[in-house]
Amino acid sequence: MTRFNSARLVSQDAQQSVRIRAPVHGRSRAGRRVQRGSMAVEFAIVFPLFFLVFYAIVTYSMIFVAQQSLTLAASEGARAALRYEAGATSTASALALRASAACTTATGLVNWLAGVAPCTATYAACSFDATMQCVNVTLKYNYASQPLVPSLPLIGLPVPTSLIASAMVQLNPENLF
Repeated sequence: MTRFNSARLVSQDAQQSVRIRAPVHGRSRAGRRVQRGSMAVEFAIVFPLFFLVFYAIVTYSMIFVAQQSLTLAASEGARAALRYEAGATSTASALALRASAACTTATGLVNWLAGVAPCTATYAACSFDATMQCVNVTLKYNYASQPLVPSLPLIGLPVPTSLIASAMVQLNPENLF
């Protein structure tokens, strides 16, 4: 009579026990000992590469988002310079009021940059048509002094020192005030 007891095959007739070892996933125990820790070593080799790629993607996407935001704010500021501003008595005061409104609108749109993107709005005669007045709205963010993603030591990713966006609008002096 033969009976099974856990991992041993016991024969009552011969009083012998034979240990049955089934290989796990096709490997013997000696093969598993050789492989022990190999996954940790592979992870230690591959993880820094994956982390560097992920860090570069996050860094450059934040730079791209900031540049797009500055460009949108500059164009909306230039568009705000087209609106009528009450209280102007001369062409120069009307242009100054419109330039001020342009900067107010532009800085309101980039407030997520914590107010470190100063706006300059200048007005002068247009270079392509001297009879018209142009208002130029420029926003500049100093990325070198205030990066959006902190830089990692020993990884010198090439990033811009500053992000600049500019937009211009042409105004007819007859319709200023």
